[in-house]
Amino acid sequence: MQAWFAQNPIISYIIILSLVIFVYNKVFRTQQKLPILKEIVLYLLIAIGSLMLLVFQIDKLPIIQCLLVAVALMLMVRIRYFVEGRQKKKGAAPSAVEKQE
Repeated sequence: MQAWFAQNPIISYIIILSLVIFVYNKVFRTQQKLPILKEIVLYLLIAIGSLMLLVFQIDKLPIIQCLLVAVALMLMVRIRYFVEGRQKKKGAAPSAVEKQE
């Protein structure tokens, strides 16, 4: 797999860029919107940083695999929060009914 990514740098760059943007948007983005110029500069810097990560990927470091692990961990945390939220709702609903009686 590593050799295939090294042979196809454009596909590798697109994968790296999309994974880095996904991680940024899910983890580091603030609630308030940035001005459009700052947003453009930010994504331009992300694109330049992804080029550096592409060089490391071609040089046989597992950058794409590490980003996939990061996304998988983010998915596991999101699933955990979802399950905990459902358990809290489920646990809170009967207690509210008991208090009314």
